[in-house]
Amino acid sequence: MSTTTTTPHDFDFLTGRWSVRHRRAHDFLAPEAGGWDEFEGVTEGGTHFGGAAHFDEVTVPGKGYSGLTLRLFNQATKEWSLYWADSRTGLLYPPVTGRFAEDGTGEFFGDEPYEGKVVRVRFRWSNISESTARWEQAYSVDGEQTWVTNWVMDFARCEG
Repeated sequence: MSTTTTTPHDFDFLTGRWSVRHRRAHDFLAPEAGGWDEFEGVTEGGTHFGGAAHFDEVTVPGKGYSGLTLRLFNQATKEWSLYWADSRTGLLYPPVTGRFAEDGTGEFFGDEPYEGKVVRVRFRWSNISESTARWEQAYSVDGEQTWVTNWVMDFARCEG
């Protein structure tokens, strides 16, 4: 088991304005069958509570919607809870919780409704630098034995 280095400042890197390249599967449980949709977006975020909270909004002009993520650091458990909502539904999805490991990769797990059933979801943050980051979403329907990656977002910091 890897050692964690999770702190209230883990999401400080995401502060500011970023361009986002999305690659999203049409069928979240069988991406190879349904193909992929690629599109651009922009996100802007900032920290609150001295770093223990992070909020960002992503706009997707070509799709006609926006979304937001609220990330909260639990001081007692040293875990983050990540909450997602978007303008299409107005719903706040159940959180995924987790932490960052020594290698800088963050993994966050939860349960999410998908097409009338509950699936296990994993968010993974990786390749974090001053100017880049990657977020991936994957689903598991077999108790986390296998994962199907169905959404990838590559972030590049906007100049200025």
